[in-house]
Amino acid sequence: MSTSVMWFRTDFRLADHPALRAAVDAADQVVPLLVLDDHLWGTGASVRRSCLAQLMQEFSDRIGGLHVVHGDPAAEVVRVARAAGADTVHVTADFTPYGSQRDDDVRQSLADHGIDLVRTGSAYAVTPGSVTKADGTPYRVFTPFFRGWADHGWREPAPAVRDVAWTRPDGRSHQIPDAAVPDGVTLPEIGEAAARRRWRDFLDSDVADYADTRDLPGVDRTSRMSVHLTWGTIHPRTMLADLAERAGSPGPDAYARELAFREFYADVLHHRPDSAFGYYDPTFEQMEYDEPGDDLKAWKQGRTGIPIVDAGMRQLLAEGWMHNRVRMIVASFLVKDLHLEWQHGAAHFLDRLVDADLASNQHGWQWVAGSGTDASPYFRVFNPMTQGKKFDADGTYVRRWVPELRDVPDQHVHTPWELADPPADYPAPLVDHAEERVESLRRYQHLKN
Repeated sequence: MSTSVMWFRTDFRLADHPALRAAVDAADQVVPLLVLDDHLWGTGASVRRSCLAQLMQEFSDRIGGLHVVHGDPAAEVVRVARAAGADTVHVTADFTPYGSQRDDDVRQSLADHGIDLVRTGSAYAVTPGSVTKADGTPYRVFTPFFRGWADHGWREPAPAVRDVAWTRPDGRSHQIPDAAVPDGVTLPEIGEAAARRRWRDFLDSDVADYADTRDLPGVDRTSRMSVHLTWGTIHPRTMLADLAERAGSPGPDAYARELAFREFYADVLHHRPDSAFGYYDPTFEQMEYDEPGDDLKAWKQGRTGIPIVDAGMRQLLAEGWMHNRVRMIVASFLVKDLHLEWQHGAAHFLDRLVDADLASNQHGWQWVAGSGTDASPYFRVFNPMTQGKKFDADGTYVRRWVPELRDVPDQHVHTPWELADPPADYPAPLVDHAEERVESLRRYQHLKN
């Protein structure tokens, strides 16, 4: 019997999976391979590691067992393919800087043994690099990219793969490691079935009002699909097909635009892999920044004394997730009130978010920091109190995550220090926003001069 290898990374699903379809069509039986790669797996008890461990175990149980190996993919994939007598190894194309280089290394190692690495599809409706300006250069502004992306279009979802003839070669297979969930964190339900249920519930209940509710953290009617997109338990093409049935309505159209933003940032990272951890606009490397200390610790713990900031950071600690509007607020506070480089905040998000996506995370932070593509001008400094009053007017979100403020009247829930007798167990503001805004603009002006 002929054999192919399906190398799973972050695409743990059976529906709308072009690479798996290719692996099934290529051979009589398929090895479901998982490589525990230390570069991505790492150590410690991060939320990301815990989420990945649970997801791998759920998928392994579902298909009757992944063939798990541990080590350098360039060596381990070759070893498994040769042991199985496979002619092809199939993957979903990876466009992250590390993933792209890793796959090139594996392709070369396989080629040395006469085995092909077949890359089919991607984690996006439109593969990064496919949408360019008329002169072939990439977009750095979202709106024209969005038009090009929509004009380019995408294929219909691939049929689900059923009744796969899975096989496992002789030889060692590791257990999927346990990864303890950090104290106090409750992970969301994960896996392909959970993704489809969540998506169906959102379509039935909330997508129609999405344009009106998506910026309101107290309402909490966003889709929460980001974790499922990050881990590949649903493909955006599947979601866009469902949204197309509702096209022309504000909510579904606004949601499709948000999916396009995810693809825009992936495209940006594809063209500028250095921007994963460095400045997209290198001018900002010369900005005057402060060294992190107790202020960064207070920010991480949700003890800054700024209610909407603390609510967001405490939600992150409890759920491994944060409302997108609040992500922008807490990021602006770190960069422009505390004067810390964006990488400190981005690294914390990558460690603590269940939906941590390298391209979206890093370039979302750079947008706030003023150094990215289509960037918010640096002189646009989010006022966290104004933002709180606008998007959480009655303080529902703040009271949910900052119990010290549950008895504070609505008019002071975002400015409790204005009370004659502020809550004793809630800290005073770490900084004066008005003063730090002036300081932030001074540093920016110095940079421009």
